[in-house]
Amino acid sequence: METELLFQIAAVGIIVAVLNQVLNKSDRSEQALMVTIAGLVIVLFLIVNKIGELFDTLRAVFGL
Repeated sequence: METELLFQIAAVGIIVAVLNQVLNKSDRSEQALMVTIAGLVIVLFLIVNKIGELFDTLRAVFGL
């Protein structure tokens, strides 16, 4: 697994955590929830891209 991908996921997690805490402290829990969901979607898009590459590699290896 590439370290760049891990750093990107960690960066998104840190940014989401900070924004979540700031929004919760200012009584904006709805926006905090939306930020958390947006962060989750961003990370899922990063991972889905890599899973697609994995399946392409498996197809090439097994000749399917």
